[in-house]
Amino acid sequence: MLDSVPDILTFNECRKVLKIGKNSLLDLLHNNDIEGFRIGNRWKIPRDALLEYIEHRY
Repeated sequence: MLDSVPDILTFNECRKVLKIGKNSLLDLLHNNDIEGFRIGNRWKIPRDALLEYIEHRY
């Protein structure tokens, strides 16, 4: 399913995979529903964290 997704996703890549808006993803990151980290002012989301969120969501 997500074989073509890179190991580390940018904020926008993650939004596109989940098909959600900017504020929704920010809420998920700030609430630690999805594990992510910042490099400077940019969010990075590990693919494994995204997959874990998707598995627990459905």
